[in-house]
Amino acid sequence: MWTMTDPTSLPNFPPPPEESPLRGRVLDALQDLKLQPDLDAEGDIKFTAQEQQLFVRSLTGGQVDIMRVYGQWQIADSVPDDMLTRLNGCNDITLGVNLVKAGIASGNLVLSVEQVIAPKENPKPKVQIAVSMILQAVALWHRNVTAKAKREADIAAGGTGESVQATDAATGEQQKVGPWLSEGTRRPQGGTPDAGGEA
Repeated sequence: MWTMTDPTSLPNFPPPPEESPLRGRVLDALQDLKLQPDLDAEGDIKFTAQEQQLFVRSLTGGQVDIMRVYGQWQIADSVPDDMLTRLNGCNDITLGVNLVKAGIASGNLVLSVEQVIAPKENPKPKVQIAVSMILQAVALWHRNVTAKAKREADIAAGGTGESVQATDAATGEQQKVGPWLSEGTRRPQGGTPDAGGEA
């Protein structure tokens, strides 16, 4: 006669990926990427990428699951104090960088990427994209805010702002500093080159 195995001693296998909740799949993806994920007090996943603390929140229960990758940074003293300048920097990120949203909350820069994740989808490629975009965006925000504030100060002092340049963090190349994206030239409407329109 066969002896019965105690059911509590059986190994507890994780569910297959297609049955795993989004947070579990994100944890697996971050472990595959060697980013050492952990859960914080609010149930978000925290991890470090390129020495930057980032988080993932899984928004589930609706018609689709949404993965929000986000981070927040205390704004350095080297950044101009003017809130409009800081918000214009956020606007440049939101308008100019695909997927990334930027804002200022309690004196911190907050960047996030939200992506729809299908029930059976492996989130790893989208995690990689989100992390890369957020890390590029935080460097771009800092560069834009400091360089464009110098450009505005040069124009206010009677200059043209043309001499102000910014250093690209990735390549080290000097680049001309343009206006904020929200102040860019409008597209002509109705055939009139300088015509402005209402949104």
